[in-house]
Amino acid sequence: MTILVLTALDAELDTARAPEGVDVVFTGVGKINTTIATLLALQARKPSLVINYGTAGKIRASLRGLVEVAHVVQRDMIAEPLAPRGTTPYAPELDRLSSGHGDVICGTGDSFVTTSDPWLNTNHVDIVDMELFALASVCRHQNVPWRAFKFITDDANDFAHEHWTANVADGQQLFWDAVKHLL
Repeated sequence: MTILVLTALDAELDTARAPEGVDVVFTGVGKINTTIATLLALQARKPSLVINYGTAGKIRASLRGLVEVAHVVQRDMIAEPLAPRGTTPYAPELDRLSSGHGDVICGTGDSFVTTSDPWLNTNHVDIVDMELFALASVCRHQNVPWRAFKFITDDANDFAHEHWTANVADGQQLFWDAVKHLL
């Protein structure tokens, strides 16, 4: 099995801890950077599994530590009145992408969440990030299975940037332990 780990920033993940046979690629922040980096990495490395690791803000108060993402939606796809928020017009296959693992719903968007957003609660979004939907979409298009693990760094509130900065590197060991169990 060839595993490719994709993460946004080197501050999130120390590649020296990667198990043998696991490649790591840094995508940069946001959906555009992640789309480009994911597509190039899939074409060059031809992995049998892509694993996304990253940090996330929590919407569901009970979440802590490392979580595995089952589904991802686009929290910033707002094309009303052509389609409801979170829905890509004329592309229902992109409404919700599923990994087949985990039990958390992630909402991806090109913004750092620092305030309450009722749409997230109404749509049962548990955590928010800035890359996963792009990665999952490229994997879907290239027929490569994906999994995603997110470390909860903040409460997606007024203090999110301070908490993210303080906690960005804290989930690395939990993630590498999870990867070792997949090998």
